[in-house]
Amino acid sequence: MGDQTKIEKKQPLHRCGWVSNDPTYLAYHDTEWGVPELDSRALFAKLCLDGQQAGLSWLTILKKQQNFENAFHQFNPEKIAVMGESDIERLMQDKGIIRNRLKIASIIRNARGFLSIEQTQPFSEFIWQFTDGRTVINRWEDFKQAPTSTDASKAMSKALKKQGFNFVGETICYAFMQAVGMVNDHEISCHCYERTCELAVK
Repeated sequence: MGDQTKIEKKQPLHRCGWVSNDPTYLAYHDTEWGVPELDSRALFAKLCLDGQQAGLSWLTILKKQQNFENAFHQFNPEKIAVMGESDIERLMQDKGIIRNRLKIASIIRNARGFLSIEQTQPFSEFIWQFTDGRTVINRWEDFKQAPTSTDASKAMSKALKKQGFNFVGETICYAFMQAVGMVNDHEISCHCYERTCELAVK
């Protein structure tokens, strides 16, 4: 027989231990989670979506993200801020989103809070102040080592509530900080770790 060709098996990418095999989750972890976000409106949308997660899995919210965007004017704060009780009643019938009256109302409240903050400073600047405008780079071997809240997330939660936001507790705020790259909590063996370190805001 001729030369034997060695067929090397492609090694699977190592990802953070919290990621399932669901394609939606894989794509989110690989392309979005931990990547620094500096756009004020994108930060507002992500914070609202994190608030919808309370008591549910993040995957549930991810799969409904498009529906939320359609229901809330692509997360345009000006348009959301003028929504009222009739809109809440209408959205309570929308099977594509989380039909929880308090959560629906919270997005409207948060939009008004966003606009209030923007009168004095960009929302992005307000949010990133809690890590001094930079990404905190951690070195966890296991995702379970990461905290569920920090002094920074507690301070963010308190400041947001003062501006009228709700569903922004310290745990939700920390999950938000992880998602938008204010902290890099990818496991050090994760294939995304080095890339998010390079993208970190310094």
